[in-house]
Amino acid sequence: MSTAALTTALAIALTSAIAPTVALADHIDSAPVRADSHAPIGVMADHYHGRGEWMLSYRYMRMDMEDNQSGGRDIDPATIATSISNRFFGIPGQPPTLRVVPLSMSMDMHMFGLMYGINDALTLAVMTNYIDKSMDHVTFQGGMGSTELGRFRTQSSGLGDSSVSLLWRLQQNEHGRLHATIGLSLPTGSVDETDSVLTPMNMRPSLRLPYPMQLGSGSYDPIIGLTYAGFAQGWSWGVQQRSVFRLSDNDEDYRLGDEHQLTGWIARSWSDSISTSLRLAWRDQGHIDGIDSRIVAPVQTADPDRQGGSRTDLGLGLNWAGQAELRGHRVGVEWLLPIDQDLNGPQLEVDWQLVAGYQFSF
Repeated sequence: MSTAALTTALAIALTSAIAPTVALADHIDSAPVRADSHAPIGVMADHYHGRGEWMLSYRYMRMDMEDNQSGGRDIDPATIATSISNRFFGIPGQPPTLRVVPLSMSMDMHMFGLMYGINDALTLAVMTNYIDKSMDHVTFQGGMGSTELGRFRTQSSGLGDSSVSLLWRLQQNEHGRLHATIGLSLPTGSVDETDSVLTPMNMRPSLRLPYPMQLGSGSYDPIIGLTYAGFAQGWSWGVQQRSVFRLSDNDEDYRLGDEHQLTGWIARSWSDSISTSLRLAWRDQGHIDGIDSRIVAPVQTADPDRQGGSRTDLGLGLNWAGQAELRGHRVGVEWLLPIDQDLNGPQLEVDWQLVAGYQFSF
């Protein structure tokens, strides 16, 4: 068992032992719907449905990244350009150091989801998304020195990877609920996006974009998760472990690093309709295994070994659940700020994330 899974199992055991008795109102048509019966909106696959129930969802996620970090330490563009080695040095036209440095990146993601209760034990969950990315760079002149030649922006947009999962109810009682997630990530996102760049020799060719600017993984990847949610009068809490395993190379001869997430939250109900939440989220992603032979450039984002790392975020959330004639409608928003980052750098560090979403059950 992995460290993340073991941590989750221990948290579940502890929470189950101390959780007081409470009925799960979402499954009782005559009772008010608890706003905190779902996790913060940034947590995926946090709940399941009963037989014949449907849920449609839309989430918008914005992530902003700025400034570079390596192993928890900040590093400025001039230092990167003059001291960080270029793995492609020796190939014609490639300088000894990284002469192109990312300055900032933004990503907007529109996520569309569908859930259906096959029976009271199994829920089908399908998700796809549309992604829009942009990254600003500075190019340093020639093969050495700290003279800036100019700045440029690359962009990519389109369908990202999709997923199909089964949520398997393991336990539900007056204390809370426990379910497992077993799924598959589908390579519906592009891995051959291109755009024009500014080279240190003041040329503007159109090249295949580096790995962070691609839209998908290019591979079929299993998803495994475990989620527990507990409830009390006016309070709820939960923990979730979720992993994506990259088991095979894609058609471009590389695979992304495995991704592991562990998150825990606590929520306070102020009324049947309104709740607020506090969440701690840890994410770890490995470096890329293999290399795309068409991604060759004196920039850190083109180096498979300079991808991935770990990050811990603190999230503040707000949930609204419709009552009476608005029953089935939900709106949530969550703001996340990193409190610790350790990147396989140099890499751009995350500044903040915003997730907002709407859910409709029927």
